[in-house]
Amino acid sequence: MLRYKTLLLDEKAIERAIRRIAHEIIERNKGLEQMILVGIHTRGVPLAQRLARELESIEEVVVPVYDLDISAYRDDRKRTDIRRVDKGKTAFNADDKTIVLVDDVLFTGRTVRSALNAVMEAGRPKFIELAVLIDRGHRELPIRADYVGKNVPTALREAVSVQLEETDEKNQVVLCEEVPR
Repeated sequence: MLRYKTLLLDEKAIERAIRRIAHEIIERNKGLEQMILVGIHTRGVPLAQRLARELESIEEVVVPVYDLDISAYRDDRKRTDIRRVDKGKTAFNADDKTIVLVDDVLFTGRTVRSALNAVMEAGRPKFIELAVLIDRGHRELPIRADYVGKNVPTALREAVSVQLEETDEKNQVVLCEEVPR
């Protein structure tokens, strides 16, 4: 069971983080040509949509947003449980594009590894970058985010809960801790 510990980001802080990440993306890429935002299902998708709106308001360029369900690419499933998505069914073509993967929390890196595998089946991107709202540390794989809304050092017994209007009917990020039973 998890118990609320502290508020990490309120609605305004989330908006500021997304705005800052948008500016960083524009600066690093010197524009938005050939860019695709790919939100990792579930909360990465509304974050990618918010980021796309912010990019459009700054640069007046529409950046496509795609939803990526990585469940078939996870390494915590038995091999017999994995059903790969046919390449022909992929919603986007990654060839020669700059792909910005968007997720809510970067923790062990395994979700991102799965997303990288899925993107590579969609083509051969020019670059793949990673934008996350929260980086909480504790990596198990050599993966780092290019764009981070907030770094939050955590203990393993803690959890970061990102709550968005689109999925949870409120906008906040809270730190919770496990309560011994």
